[in-house]
Amino acid sequence: MDTRQKLEILADAAKYDASCASSGSKQTRRGSQIGSTEGMGICHSYTPDGRCVSLLKILLTNYCIFDCTFCVNRVSSDTPRARFSVDEVVQLTLQFYKRNYIEGLFLSSGIIQNADYTMQQLTMVAKKLRSEHQYGGYIHLKTIPGCSDELIHEAGRWADRLSVNIELPTQNDLKQLAPEKDSTQIVTAMDTVKTRIDETKADKKQGFKAPSYAPAGQSTQLIVGATETPDATILQTVTSLYQDQRLRRVYYSAYSPIPHADARLPGMAPPLVREHRLYQADWLLRFYGFSADELFSPQQQNLPLDIDPKLAWTLANRDRFPVDINRADREMLLRIPGIGSRSVGRILQIRKHRSLSVADLKKLRVAWKRAAPFVITTDANPSLKLLDSLQLKQKTSTERQLSLFDAIDSARSGEV
Repeated sequence: MDTRQKLEILADAAKYDASCASSGSKQTRRGSQIGSTEGMGICHSYTPDGRCVSLLKILLTNYCIFDCTFCVNRVSSDTPRARFSVDEVVQLTLQFYKRNYIEGLFLSSGIIQNADYTMQQLTMVAKKLRSEHQYGGYIHLKTIPGCSDELIHEAGRWADRLSVNIELPTQNDLKQLAPEKDSTQIVTAMDTVKTRIDETKADKKQGFKAPSYAPAGQSTQLIVGATETPDATILQTVTSLYQDQRLRRVYYSAYSPIPHADARLPGMAPPLVREHRLYQADWLLRFYGFSADELFSPQQQNLPLDIDPKLAWTLANRDRFPVDINRADREMLLRIPGIGSRSVGRILQIRKHRSLSVADLKKLRVAWKRAAPFVITTDANPSLKLLDSLQLKQKTSTERQLSLFDAIDSARSGEV
């Protein structure tokens, strides 16, 4: 099989992994001669079939000794198989980079022989790129749960980011669909990466010249909709990952039906909007001070699909509104629909000098239609009368396809 045929198979096999979208490191490695991670870092673009066109996103091999029912590369699958050698991946990366096709490498792999052997092969690619070719571009390596700590330490020396896919949110889900995987092994691998990152930061803080270790942090991927586990449980798991393992990002990937799928798997993919709502809720957990428990009730364990989770929380907690925009603390301002984190920062700055009116909020580009029923300003706000209206949900929900200019406004305000 020639390199082109291998590339077709192994790039296609890698498209199911969503966890490679990330910014690069802010610093170019010392001694590098080609490649750079400076400035805005790596920019990514996804084609409709899921390929990442700015990273060389491939598997080292799609042979795998595991038989995870949701995975197209499971050992019992009849998918075409291929395997790159270490040198082939190194040369592909260099040639693609020099042709300006890519800005970095995302490398994962099926499990071959055992976890240690697979991790060793992945690490050798990064080591050769760095040490033999002085490659300074972005490298994201998938970490294989169950491999030795020494190999994880070695991988972090050469990679910008490491990731360990948790795949499914609970041990019961893994037992059901991926019995050879163990959540304890996955979390242990994450702990090893976290500990080494913390040690490196501590050494540098004390003035030691510690070698770089996974400067872009670690991430993981969760598959959504392969089991009946509700969003509440998914976000509780995610909260634990952010707090205990201090992951940089969690990526949510809606389950995609695969050829000849196991009967235990759903026949249809979950609605993509569910994946979108989880990303919105994830944003609320990380930047808006929400906890996972606040977003759900005992009767409602999944996020609503028709409105975003922040508006849903607000509608369920109307007794906490309206909020005085000139007196409320930052935590409460962040909970007002239509006001993003950047707008909250500007409001707090302006409040040091004068009070804000409705016109001021509109100038700050807050989504006024959504925010109006929930805020008190220095002047009259007629929309306040809507707060107790039965039609408030319809009047404040703006679920529709965003235009380019809507997206620009959202980016400016920092709103979810």
